[in-house]
Amino acid sequence: MPSSSTVTAAQLSPVQQIVHNSEMLALILSHRFAEPGIHFFTPNELSQQLAYMKYDAGKTIPAHVHNPVHRDVFHTQEVLFIKKGKLRVDFYSQEQEYLESRVLEGGDVILLVTGGHGFEVLEDLEMVEVKQGPYMGDQDKTRFSGISSSQATIAG
Repeated sequence: MPSSSTVTAAQLSPVQQIVHNSEMLALILSHRFAEPGIHFFTPNELSQQLAYMKYDAGKTIPAHVHNPVHRDVFHTQEVLFIKKGKLRVDFYSQEQEYLESRVLEGGDVILLVTGGHGFEVLEDLEMVEVKQGPYMGDQDKTRFSGISSSQATIAG
């Protein structure tokens, strides 16, 4: 059962935050976003940062190395790059309560921040996943029964 009015997202925006009880569950960057320059979409306290960059030919990004900086990471955050196809993403609260679903398509990017999620492939899919490692198997996640296709409430 979807939770009434606890999930919010900017409708029709190329950048949407999925929020439940003042906590960001996910950030979706639509393939329609194409603003020049560099745009960071995530607050500094997240262990994954999501940015978009669009530059004209000839732009120089200075050479650099990344310094060793100790960071404490307590929750796995995933970034999915949808290369091709369609994917339904079902959002759940941390208590495994179904909230709503979104459909992603080729070119879309999603940062999964908190809460639970499940997926159904709607069209043949190619995607790339980026998350903190190493993968710890059963220690890394708690699986639970999600919704069926007929129960999905597609938002946005």
